Formats: sequence, C-alpha cells, structure tokens
Amino acid sequence: MTKAEIVTNISDKLGVEKSDTQEIVNHFMKEVRSALESGENVYLRGFGSFVVKTRKAKKGRNISQNVTIDIPAHNIPSFKPAKVFLEEVKTKVVVN
Repeated sequence: MTKAEIVTNISDKLGVEKSDTQEIVNHFMKEVRSALESGENVYLRGFGSFVVKTRKAKKGRNISQNVTIDIPAHNIPSFKPAKVFLEEVKTKVVVN
C-alpha cells in the first residue's frame, strides 16, 4: 500500500477532502521523523513504537576492492509493533 492509497482510503472513510487528508498524513510523518531525529521515541498505543536503535561499530568488507573497512557506530530508526497489532497480523494473514 502506498501513501496515496492510504490518503484515498482515509479520505473516503471519513468524507474529508483528499488534500486535507494528504496534509494531515504528511504532518504526522513529519512529526514522527522530527521526534526520531531529535532522539525521542514515538509510542502509539495499540499500534507500535518508532524507536531509535544504536548499532555498534564493526568491521566490514568491500568485496570489489578486497579491503576491510571500519563501519562507525550509528543510529537507525526502527518500528516495533504492539502485541495486539502483532497478534492480529499473525492470525489474519495467511502464510504462503
């Protein structure tokens, strides 16, 4: 599902203009992004948590040049679904 499809679905279900819904979705994503960029985690009860995880420094390899490189410690955004959300997906989505 794309952002455009999310906007269309929300707009149709709530009877709100697509442009207004688009603006709300964009502002939501911007708020989540700015919170994570400032080191804050975002907790949405019943949905999940957007958290910042720290990866340790490690050695890597550039196989095209056959050299070892140092990968510095860095932070990455991560999503952890809520237990309720996780259970719903487990029970409703068919395993292929």
